[in-house]
Amino acid sequence: MGCSPATIEFSMHQKYSVRIALFAIAICVFATNGFAGSAAVDSGYTGAPGEQNCSLCHLSGNAFGNIKVVLTNSAFYTPGTKQRLMVTVADPSKIEWGFQLTARQTNSTNTQAGSFTPIDPNTQVVCNETSLTASKQQFGTSPCPSSKPLQWIEHTSLGNFTGQQGMASWQFDWLPPSTNVGSITLYVAGVASNGGGNDNVYTQKYVLTVPLPNQPNITGVANGASYQGTISPGSWVTITGANLANSTRGWGSGDIINGSLPTQLDGVGVTIDGKPAFVEYVSPTQLNVLAPLTISSGAGLQVQVMNNGLASNAGTISAQSAVPALFEWNNKYSVATRPDFSLVGPPNLFQGATTIPSRPGDVIILWATGLGTTTPAVANGQLTPTGATFSVNRPPTVMIGGVSAQVIGAALATGFAGLYQIAVQVPNGLADGDQPVTLTSNSVTSPAGVFLTIRATPVN
Repeated sequence: MGCSPATIEFSMHQKYSVRIALFAIAICVFATNGFAGSAAVDSGYTGAPGEQNCSLCHLSGNAFGNIKVVLTNSAFYTPGTKQRLMVTVADPSKIEWGFQLTARQTNSTNTQAGSFTPIDPNTQVVCNETSLTASKQQFGTSPCPSSKPLQWIEHTSLGNFTGQQGMASWQFDWLPPSTNVGSITLYVAGVASNGGGNDNVYTQKYVLTVPLPNQPNITGVANGASYQGTISPGSWVTITGANLANSTRGWGSGDIINGSLPTQLDGVGVTIDGKPAFVEYVSPTQLNVLAPLTISSGAGLQVQVMNNGLASNAGTISAQSAVPALFEWNNKYSVATRPDFSLVGPPNLFQGATTIPSRPGDVIILWATGLGTTTPAVANGQLTPTGATFSVNRPPTVMIGGVSAQVIGAALATGFAGLYQIAVQVPNGLADGDQPVTLTSNSVTSPAGVFLTIRATPVN
Protein backbone atom coordinates (compact mmCIF):
# COMPACT_ATOMS: atom_id res chain seq x y z
CA MET A 1 0.00 0.00 0.00
CA GLY A 2 1.27 3.50 -0.78
CA CYS A 3 0.19 4.90 2.60
CA SER A 4 2.47 4.58 5.52
CA PRO A 5 -6.51 -0.50 8.13
CA ALA A 6 -45.90 -41.56 24.30
CA THR A 7 -43.09 -39.83 25.77
CA ILE A 8 -40.15 -40.16 23.51
CA GLU A 9 -36.87 -39.01 25.03
CA PHE A 10 -34.64 -37.41 22.43
CA SER A 11 -30.95 -36.69 22.85
CA MET A 12 -31.29 -32.94 23.44
CA HIS A 13 -31.02 -33.29 27.20
CA GLN A 14 -28.15 -35.76 27.01
CA LYS A 15 -25.87 -34.10 24.41
CA TYR A 16 -25.20 -32.15 26.53
CA SER A 17 -14.63 -15.79 31.84
CA VAL A 18 -14.60 -12.66 31.69
CA ARG A 19 -17.09 -10.51 29.76
CA ILE A 20 -15.71 -8.03 27.22
CA ALA A 21 -17.39 -4.67 27.81
CA LEU A 22 -14.83 -2.29 26.44
CA PHE A 23 -12.42 -4.28 24.29
CA ALA A 24 -11.08 -2.59 21.18
CA ILE A 25 -10.23 -4.34 17.92
CA ALA A 26 -9.38 -2.32 14.87
CA ILE A 27 -9.53 -3.82 11.44
CA CYS A 28 -8.79 -2.16 8.16
CA VAL A 29 -9.46 -3.98 4.93
CA PHE A 30 -7.62 -2.62 1.93
CA ALA A 31 -8.60 -3.64 -1.54
CA THR A 32 -7.03 -1.50 -4.22
CA ASN A 33 -4.21 -2.84 -6.35
CA GLY A 34 -1.77 -0.93 -4.18
CA PHE A 35 -3.08 -2.42 -0.97
CA ALA A 36 -4.77 -5.70 -1.70
CA GLY A 37 -1.87 -6.93 -3.75
CA SER A 38 0.66 -5.87 -1.15
CA ALA A 39 2.36 -8.42 1.05
CA ALA A 40 3.04 -5.84 3.78
CA VAL A 41 0.65 -3.07 4.83
CA ASP A 42 1.90 -0.39 7.20
CA SER A 43 0.64 -0.54 10.76
CA GLY A 44 -1.76 2.00 12.20
CA TYR A 45 -4.70 2.10 9.77
CA THR A 46 -7.42 0.49 11.84
CA GLY A 47 -9.24 3.60 13.03
CA ALA A 48 -8.22 3.05 16.64
CA PRO A 49 -7.59 6.24 18.66
CA GLY A 50 -4.47 7.94 17.30
CA GLU A 51 -4.58 5.97 14.02
CA GLN A 52 -5.78 6.73 10.53
CA ASN A 53 -8.22 4.44 8.72
CA CYS A 54 -8.46 3.04 5.24
CA SER A 55 -10.24 6.09 3.81
CA LEU A 56 -6.98 8.06 3.94
CA CYS A 57 -5.79 6.15 0.88
CA HIS A 58 -8.96 4.58 -0.50
CA LEU A 59 -11.64 6.72 -2.11
CA SER A 60 -15.12 5.42 -1.42
CA GLY A 61 -17.95 5.18 -3.89
CA ASN A 62 -21.47 3.98 -3.14
CA ALA A 63 -21.16 1.52 -0.26
CA PHE A 64 -23.53 -1.44 -0.19
CA GLY A 65 -21.64 -3.78 2.12
CA ASN A 66 -20.38 -4.20 5.66
CA ILE A 67 -17.62 -5.56 7.86
CA LYS A 68 -18.14 -7.94 10.77
CA VAL A 69 -16.03 -9.66 13.39
CA VAL A 70 -17.29 -12.92 14.87
CA LEU A 71 -15.72 -14.08 18.15
CA THR A 72 -15.92 -17.53 19.67
CA ASN A 73 -17.26 -16.15 22.96
CA SER A 74 -19.25 -13.30 21.46
CA ALA A 75 -19.10 -10.35 23.86
CA PHE A 76 -16.95 -12.08 26.49
CA TYR A 77 -13.31 -12.92 26.96
CA THR A 78 -11.56 -15.12 29.50
CA PRO A 79 -8.07 -13.93 30.53
CA GLY A 80 -5.40 -16.13 29.02
CA THR A 81 -7.88 -18.23 27.02
CA LYS A 82 -7.45 -18.23 23.25
CA GLN A 83 -10.34 -17.31 20.95
CA ARG A 84 -10.83 -17.83 17.21
CA LEU A 85 -11.82 -14.62 15.41
CA MET A 86 -13.28 -14.29 11.93
CA VAL A 87 -13.39 -11.05 9.96
CA THR A 88 -15.76 -10.83 7.01
CA VAL A 89 -16.05 -8.01 4.50
CA ALA A 90 -19.06 -8.18 2.18
CA ASP A 91 -19.77 -6.00 -0.85
CA PRO A 92 -21.76 -7.47 -3.75
CA SER A 93 -19.78 -5.99 -6.67
CA LYS A 94 -16.20 -6.05 -5.36
CA ILE A 95 -13.42 -8.49 -6.24
CA GLU A 96 -10.39 -7.54 -4.08
CA TRP A 97 -10.13 -7.52 -0.31
CA GLY A 98 -7.83 -6.86 2.62
CA PHE A 99 -7.88 -6.05 6.34
CA GLN A 100 -5.93 -4.89 9.40
CA LEU A 101 -6.97 -5.38 13.02
CA THR A 102 -5.73 -4.42 16.49
CA ALA A 103 -6.93 -4.94 20.08
CA ARG A 104 -6.51 -2.26 22.77
CA GLN A 105 -7.42 -1.75 26.38
CA THR A 106 -10.28 0.73 26.42
CA ASN A 107 -8.95 2.73 29.36
CA SER A 108 -5.51 2.96 27.73
CA THR A 109 -5.87 2.98 23.97
CA ASN A 110 -2.10 2.96 23.44
CA THR A 111 -1.84 -0.34 25.34
CA GLN A 112 -2.08 -3.59 23.41
CA ALA A 113 -4.69 -6.11 24.61
CA GLY A 114 -3.44 -9.61 23.91
CA SER A 115 -1.72 -11.05 20.85
CA PHE A 116 -2.66 -12.48 17.44
CA THR A 117 -1.53 -15.67 15.75
CA PRO A 118 -2.16 -16.50 12.07
CA ILE A 119 -3.60 -19.95 11.39
CA ASP A 120 -3.03 -20.00 7.61
CA PRO A 121 -1.08 -18.08 4.90
CA ASN A 122 -3.88 -15.53 4.45
CA THR A 123 -2.91 -13.38 7.45
CA GLN A 124 0.23 -11.94 9.04
CA VAL A 125 1.17 -9.98 12.17
CA VAL A 126 2.68 -6.48 12.19
CA CYS A 127 4.51 -5.12 15.26
CA ASN A 128 5.51 -1.53 15.97
CA GLU A 129 6.49 0.99 18.61
CA THR A 130 3.82 3.19 20.15
CA SER A 131 5.10 6.06 17.98
CA LEU A 132 3.84 4.18 14.90
CA THR A 133 7.06 4.98 13.06
CA ALA A 134 6.93 3.18 9.71
CA SER A 135 10.66 2.47 9.68
CA LYS A 136 10.41 0.72 13.06
CA GLN A 137 7.64 -1.73 12.17
CA GLN A 138 8.27 -5.43 11.89
CA PHE A 139 6.29 -7.94 9.83
CA GLY A 140 5.53 -11.61 10.33
CA THR A 141 6.51 -11.89 13.99
CA SER A 142 4.28 -13.32 16.70
CA PRO A 143 4.52 -12.59 19.55
CA CYS A 144 5.84 -9.08 19.12
CA PRO A 145 9.14 -8.15 20.83
CA SER A 146 8.89 -6.00 23.95
CA SER A 147 10.44 -3.08 22.04
CA LYS A 148 7.48 -3.13 19.65
CA PRO A 149 4.48 -3.71 21.95
CA LEU A 150 1.67 -2.72 19.57
CA GLN A 151 0.33 -5.43 17.31
CA TRP A 152 -1.94 -5.67 14.28
CA ILE A 153 -3.03 -8.57 12.13
CA GLU A 154 -3.72 -8.11 8.44
CA HIS A 155 -4.12 -9.95 5.14
CA THR A 156 -1.17 -11.19 3.09
CA SER A 157 -0.88 -10.96 -0.69
CA LEU A 158 -2.39 -14.45 -0.84
CA GLY A 159 -5.20 -13.30 1.42
CA ASN A 160 -6.45 -10.46 -0.77
CA PHE A 161 -8.55 -13.07 -2.64
CA THR A 162 -8.34 -11.27 -5.98
CA GLY A 163 -11.22 -12.22 -8.26
CA GLN A 164 -13.42 -13.50 -5.44
CA GLN A 165 -16.67 -11.59 -5.79
CA GLY A 166 -19.04 -10.49 -3.08
CA MET A 167 -17.30 -11.42 0.17
CA ALA A 168 -14.02 -12.42 1.80
CA SER A 169 -13.27 -13.83 5.26
CA TRP A 170 -10.13 -14.32 7.34
CA GLN A 171 -9.70 -16.37 10.52
CA PHE A 172 -6.97 -16.17 13.14
CA ASP A 173 -6.46 -16.64 16.89
CA TRP A 174 -6.43 -13.99 19.56
CA LEU A 175 -4.99 -14.63 23.02
CA PRO A 176 -6.37 -12.12 25.56
CA PRO A 177 -4.16 -10.73 28.36
CA SER A 178 -3.45 -13.27 31.09
CA THR A 179 -5.17 -11.09 33.72
CA ASN A 180 -8.39 -9.12 33.76
CA VAL A 181 -7.47 -5.72 32.31
CA GLY A 182 -11.04 -4.50 32.30
CA SER A 183 -12.85 -3.64 29.13
CA ILE A 184 -11.25 -4.03 25.72
CA THR A 185 -12.44 -2.55 22.39
CA LEU A 186 -12.09 -4.14 18.96
CA TYR A 187 -11.70 -1.59 16.15
CA VAL A 188 -12.23 -2.91 12.65
CA ALA A 189 -11.92 -1.24 9.25
CA GLY A 190 -12.22 -2.85 5.85
CA VAL A 191 -11.88 -2.04 2.18
CA ALA A 192 -13.52 -3.78 -0.76
CA SER A 193 -12.34 -2.89 -4.27
CA ASN A 194 -13.15 -3.52 -7.90
CA GLY A 195 -9.41 -3.54 -8.63
CA GLY A 196 -9.52 -0.21 -10.42
CA GLY A 197 -9.53 2.34 -7.60
CA ASN A 198 -13.26 2.26 -6.89
CA ASP A 199 -13.13 1.24 -3.24
CA ASN A 200 -15.55 1.04 -0.36
CA VAL A 201 -14.28 1.47 3.19
CA TYR A 202 -16.05 -0.11 6.16
CA THR A 203 -15.21 0.40 9.83
CA GLN A 204 -16.59 -1.09 13.01
CA LYS A 205 -15.72 -1.53 16.66
CA TYR A 206 -16.80 -4.10 19.22
CA VAL A 207 -16.96 -3.61 22.96
CA LEU A 208 -16.37 -6.67 25.14
CA THR A 209 -16.90 -6.73 28.89
CA VAL A 210 -16.06 -8.77 31.97
CA PRO A 211 -19.13 -10.70 33.14
CA LEU A 212 -20.59 -10.14 36.56
CA PRO A 213 -20.55 -13.08 38.97
CA ASN A 214 -23.11 -15.67 37.88
CA GLN A 215 -23.86 -13.76 34.68
CA PRO A 216 -25.10 -16.16 31.98
CA ASN A 217 -22.56 -16.88 29.26
CA ILE A 218 -23.58 -18.44 25.93
CA THR A 219 -20.85 -20.56 24.35
CA GLY A 220 -22.91 -22.34 21.69
CA VAL A 221 -26.22 -22.20 19.85
CA ALA A 222 -27.28 -25.10 17.61
CA ASN A 223 -30.15 -26.93 16.01
CA GLY A 224 -31.67 -29.11 18.76
CA ALA A 225 -31.72 -32.24 16.59
CA SER A 226 -28.72 -32.00 14.26
CA TYR A 227 -26.49 -29.76 16.46
CA GLN A 228 -25.65 -27.77 13.32
CA GLY A 229 -25.65 -23.98 13.06
CA THR A 230 -28.93 -23.44 11.17
CA ILE A 231 -32.53 -23.57 12.38
CA SER A 232 -35.95 -22.82 10.96
CA PRO A 233 -39.00 -21.06 12.42
CA GLY A 234 -40.69 -23.34 14.94
CA SER A 235 -37.75 -25.74 15.25
CA TRP A 236 -35.87 -26.86 18.35
CA VAL A 237 -32.77 -24.98 19.47
CA THR A 238 -30.13 -26.00 22.02
CA ILE A 239 -28.12 -23.33 23.86
CA THR A 240 -25.02 -24.27 25.85
CA GLY A 241 -22.92 -22.22 28.23
CA ALA A 242 -22.56 -21.36 31.91
CA ASN A 243 -24.93 -19.83 34.48
CA LEU A 244 -27.82 -20.17 32.04
CA ALA A 245 -30.26 -21.13 34.81
CA ASN A 246 -30.34 -21.63 38.56
CA SER A 247 -32.34 -24.87 38.40
CA THR A 248 -32.70 -27.97 36.24
CA ARG A 249 -36.08 -29.07 34.90
CA GLY A 250 -38.28 -29.34 31.85
CA TRP A 251 -41.67 -27.81 31.34
CA GLY A 252 -44.64 -29.57 32.91
CA SER A 253 -48.38 -29.49 32.49
CA GLY A 254 -48.57 -26.58 34.91
CA ASP A 255 -46.36 -24.47 32.66
CA ILE A 256 -48.54 -24.94 29.55
CA ILE A 257 -51.79 -23.02 29.90
CA ASN A 258 -54.55 -23.80 27.37
CA GLY A 259 -51.93 -25.08 24.94
CA SER A 260 -49.78 -21.92 25.21
CA LEU A 261 -46.09 -22.66 25.71
CA PRO A 262 -44.09 -20.80 28.38
CA THR A 263 -41.61 -18.07 27.44
CA GLN A 264 -39.96 -18.43 30.86
CA LEU A 265 -39.11 -21.28 33.21
CA ASP A 266 -37.88 -20.47 36.71
CA GLY A 267 -37.02 -16.92 35.65
CA VAL A 268 -35.12 -17.95 32.50
CA GLY A 269 -36.13 -16.51 29.13
CA VAL A 270 -34.57 -16.53 25.67
CA THR A 271 -34.93 -14.27 22.67
CA ILE A 272 -34.02 -15.24 19.10
CA ASP A 273 -33.89 -12.43 16.56
CA GLY A 274 -35.33 -10.22 19.31
CA LYS A 275 -38.45 -12.37 19.68
CA PRO A 276 -39.34 -14.53 22.72
CA ALA A 277 -38.61 -18.24 22.33
CA PHE A 278 -40.53 -20.95 24.18
CA VAL A 279 -38.51 -22.52 26.98
CA GLU A 280 -38.82 -26.31 27.29
CA TYR A 281 -35.78 -27.22 29.43
CA VAL A 282 -33.44 -25.28 31.70
CA SER A 283 -30.19 -26.18 33.46
CA PRO A 284 -27.06 -24.21 34.37
CA THR A 285 -25.22 -25.43 31.25
CA GLN A 286 -27.96 -26.11 28.68
CA LEU A 287 -31.31 -24.74 27.56
CA ASN A 288 -33.71 -26.23 25.01
CA VAL A 289 -36.13 -23.81 23.40
CA LEU A 290 -38.58 -23.73 20.52
CA ALA A 291 -37.79 -20.99 18.01
CA PRO A 292 -40.67 -18.58 17.41
CA LEU A 293 -42.40 -18.77 14.03
CA THR A 294 -41.70 -15.07 13.49
CA ILE A 295 -37.89 -15.13 13.24
CA SER A 296 -36.23 -13.80 10.09
CA SER A 297 -34.25 -15.82 7.57
CA GLY A 298 -30.53 -15.14 7.26
CA ALA A 299 -27.22 -15.41 9.07
CA GLY A 300 -26.21 -13.93 12.41
CA LEU A 301 -29.58 -13.90 14.21
CA GLN A 302 -28.88 -12.87 17.78
CA VAL A 303 -29.71 -15.20 20.67
CA GLN A 304 -29.77 -13.92 24.25
CA VAL A 305 -30.58 -15.47 27.61
CA MET A 306 -32.04 -13.67 30.61
CA ASN A 307 -31.51 -15.53 33.89
CA ASN A 308 -33.49 -13.85 36.65
CA GLY A 309 -32.63 -10.35 35.48
CA LEU A 310 -29.05 -11.02 34.34
CA ALA A 311 -28.48 -10.75 30.58
CA SER A 312 -26.06 -13.00 28.72
CA ASN A 313 -23.74 -12.17 25.89
CA ALA A 314 -25.23 -12.50 22.41
CA GLY A 315 -24.95 -15.83 20.65
CA THR A 316 -25.76 -16.21 16.97
CA ILE A 317 -27.57 -18.70 14.74
CA SER A 318 -28.59 -18.84 11.08
CA ALA A 319 -32.15 -19.51 9.94
CA GLN A 320 -34.01 -20.46 6.79
CA SER A 321 -37.53 -21.58 5.97
CA ALA A 322 -36.89 -25.33 6.29
CA VAL A 323 -33.92 -27.11 7.87
CA PRO A 324 -34.78 -30.81 8.21
CA ALA A 325 -33.08 -32.68 11.03
CA LEU A 326 -33.73 -36.12 12.48
CA PHE A 327 -33.78 -36.61 16.21
CA GLU A 328 -31.26 -39.21 17.32
CA TRP A 329 -30.82 -41.93 19.90
CA ASN A 330 -27.29 -42.34 21.27
CA ASN A 331 -26.02 -39.73 18.77
CA LYS A 332 -26.29 -42.30 15.99
CA TYR A 333 -29.69 -43.87 15.38
CA SER A 334 -32.72 -42.07 14.00
CA VAL A 335 -35.56 -41.85 16.49
CA ALA A 336 -38.06 -44.17 14.79
CA THR A 337 -41.18 -46.05 15.83
CA ARG A 338 -43.77 -48.27 14.30
CA PRO A 339 -47.37 -47.06 13.96
CA ASP A 340 -48.09 -48.70 17.35
CA PHE A 341 -45.18 -46.65 18.82
CA SER A 342 -42.99 -49.67 19.46
CA LEU A 343 -39.35 -48.69 19.08
CA VAL A 344 -37.24 -49.26 15.96
CA GLY A 345 -33.53 -49.76 16.54
CA PRO A 346 -30.78 -52.32 17.03
CA PRO A 347 -31.45 -54.88 19.77
CA ASN A 348 -30.57 -53.80 23.32
CA LEU A 349 -30.22 -50.13 22.37
CA PHE A 350 -31.71 -49.16 25.74
CA GLN A 351 -31.59 -51.02 29.02
CA GLY A 352 -35.07 -52.13 30.01
CA ALA A 353 -36.67 -51.27 26.64
CA THR A 354 -37.30 -53.43 23.60
CA THR A 355 -35.91 -52.17 20.29
CA ILE A 356 -36.35 -54.16 17.08
CA PRO A 357 -34.69 -53.46 13.71
CA SER A 358 -36.86 -52.51 10.78
CA ARG A 359 -37.55 -54.94 7.95
CA PRO A 360 -37.67 -53.98 4.27
CA GLY A 361 -41.27 -53.14 3.43
CA ASP A 362 -42.14 -52.04 6.97
CA VAL A 363 -43.98 -48.76 7.50
CA ILE A 364 -42.21 -46.77 10.20
CA ILE A 365 -42.38 -43.24 11.59
CA LEU A 366 -39.31 -41.00 11.66
CA TRP A 367 -39.29 -38.12 14.14
CA ALA A 368 -37.80 -34.81 13.05
CA THR A 369 -37.81 -31.03 13.33
CA GLY A 370 -37.45 -28.15 10.90
CA LEU A 371 -39.79 -29.23 8.08
CA GLY A 372 -41.43 -25.83 7.70
CA THR A 373 -45.02 -24.71 7.43
CA THR A 374 -48.16 -26.84 7.53
CA THR A 375 -51.77 -26.74 6.43
CA PRO A 376 -53.56 -25.78 8.54
CA ALA A 377 -51.00 -23.60 10.29
CA VAL A 378 -50.26 -23.85 14.00
CA ALA A 379 -50.28 -20.62 15.99
CA ASN A 380 -46.97 -19.32 17.31
CA GLY A 381 -46.13 -20.79 20.71
CA GLN A 382 -48.93 -23.36 20.77
CA LEU A 383 -48.94 -27.12 21.14
CA THR A 384 -50.14 -28.78 17.94
CA PRO A 385 -53.88 -29.23 18.57
CA THR A 386 -55.59 -32.60 18.41
CA GLY A 387 -58.51 -33.28 16.12
CA ALA A 388 -56.84 -32.29 12.82
CA THR A 389 -53.91 -33.29 10.63
CA PHE A 390 -51.33 -30.56 10.22
CA SER A 391 -49.71 -31.75 6.98
CA VAL A 392 -46.33 -30.42 5.87
CA ASN A 393 -46.70 -28.12 2.87
CA ARG A 394 -43.50 -29.42 1.29
CA PRO A 395 -43.18 -33.10 2.29
CA PRO A 396 -39.56 -34.22 2.48
CA THR A 397 -37.91 -36.87 0.38
CA VAL A 398 -36.37 -39.69 2.42
CA MET A 399 -33.34 -41.81 1.53
CA ILE A 400 -32.58 -45.03 3.43
CA GLY A 401 -29.43 -46.90 2.51
CA GLY A 402 -29.09 -44.68 -0.57
CA VAL A 403 -32.52 -45.76 -1.84
CA SER A 404 -35.54 -43.49 -2.07
CA ALA A 405 -38.22 -44.44 0.46
CA GLN A 406 -41.92 -43.91 -0.20
CA VAL A 407 -43.21 -41.05 1.97
CA ILE A 408 -46.75 -41.89 3.03
CA GLY A 409 -47.28 -38.65 4.92
CA ALA A 410 -45.54 -35.92 6.95
CA ALA A 411 -47.25 -33.84 9.62
CA LEU A 412 -46.78 -32.18 12.97
CA ALA A 413 -47.36 -34.56 15.89
CA THR A 414 -50.47 -33.50 17.77
CA GLY A 415 -50.04 -32.71 21.45
CA PHE A 416 -46.36 -31.82 20.89
CA ALA A 417 -44.48 -28.69 19.80
CA GLY A 418 -42.14 -28.44 16.82
CA LEU A 419 -42.14 -32.22 16.39
CA TYR A 420 -42.80 -33.75 12.96
CA GLN A 421 -43.63 -37.38 12.19
CA ILE A 422 -42.86 -38.80 8.75
CA ALA A 423 -44.47 -42.09 7.79
CA VAL A 424 -42.29 -43.96 5.28
CA GLN A 425 -42.08 -47.43 3.81
CA VAL A 426 -38.64 -48.97 4.15
CA PRO A 427 -37.34 -49.86 0.64
CA ASN A 428 -37.08 -53.51 -0.34
CA GLY A 429 -33.71 -55.04 -1.05
CA LEU A 430 -31.74 -53.28 1.70
CA ALA A 431 -28.93 -55.28 3.29
CA ASP A 432 -28.92 -56.14 6.97
CA GLY A 433 -27.10 -53.67 9.21
CA ASP A 434 -27.05 -49.95 9.89
CA GLN A 435 -28.20 -48.00 6.82
CA PRO A 436 -27.85 -44.20 6.54
CA VAL A 437 -31.05 -42.16 6.52
CA THR A 438 -31.51 -38.55 5.38
CA LEU A 439 -34.35 -36.11 4.77
CA THR A 440 -34.40 -33.43 2.08
CA SER A 441 -36.78 -30.48 2.23
CA ASN A 442 -36.65 -27.17 0.39
CA SER A 443 -33.36 -28.33 -1.23
CA VAL A 444 -31.78 -28.78 2.22
CA THR A 445 -30.63 -32.25 3.31
CA SER A 446 -30.36 -33.34 6.93
CA PRO A 447 -26.85 -34.05 8.23
CA ALA A 448 -25.18 -37.37 7.46
CA GLY A 449 -24.23 -39.84 10.19
CA VAL A 450 -27.75 -40.88 11.21
CA PHE A 451 -28.68 -44.55 10.78
CA LEU A 452 -31.60 -46.98 10.75
CA THR A 453 -30.94 -50.64 11.60
CA ILE A 454 -32.28 -53.08 9.00
CA ARG A 455 -32.79 -56.82 9.42
CA ALA A 456 -34.47 -58.75 6.62
CA THR A 457 -35.19 -61.79 8.75
CA PRO A 458 -37.38 -61.56 11.87
CA VAL A 459 -35.68 -61.46 15.25
CA ASN A 460 -36.58 -64.51 17.32
